[in-house]
Amino acid sequence: MAARGRPRAFDRSAALERAMQVFWAKGYEATQLADLTAAMGINPPSFYAAFDSKEAIFREAVDLYLATAGSGSMRILANTASTREAIAAMLLASIDIALASPSQGGCMVSLGLINCQEQNAAVRMHMRGLRKTTEDLIHQRLERGRAEGDLSPAADIGRLSRFFAAILQALSLQAQDGASRQDLAGIAEASLAALDLATARPDRPISRP
Repeated sequence: MAARGRPRAFDRSAALERAMQVFWAKGYEATQLADLTAAMGINPPSFYAAFDSKEAIFREAVDLYLATAGSGSMRILANTASTREAIAAMLLASIDIALASPSQGGCMVSLGLINCQEQNAAVRMHMRGLRKTTEDLIHQRLERGRAEGDLSPAADIGRLSRFFAAILQALSLQAQDGASRQDLAGIAEASLAALDLATARPDRPISRP
């Protein structure tokens, strides 16, 4: 039986992309329904019919971000040969993501929602879980590096993975505060000293034009 009712007069995928840009620029709590409907070009009834709630569309927007604009750093981390080059490339990709965001808003996962009102605790926990996933992926890559002989057997993988997860968040925060690409690259380069202490054969420092 054919579905009844008036068909949506907008492209849902395009609307979700625009919502993602709004959330990326402003964060979850600062984004109002009026911001979303204005960006998507729809009215509130159409918004609720298509996306159910602000929380629901935020979760969809985060998933879209992780599948598109925010995917580069973790993909590079997994696919770069040596451990040091993989971490360095991850940091540089994260800088690109932070500076490419609307209003230099940083990484959507890092800064999209940190502290929040009590009614948004479920969203905060969701974002916390995504940040923990990033840390886990770094941990897995460092474990692989140790198994392949890139890192000393005595390297504290847990401490290093937490450290580099924190550096990713710091890069986003610095970008939001107006740091230049050169400033951010300097932070990334300095952070690699921690990895060099655990690297069997330290390489040259990270550099970028």
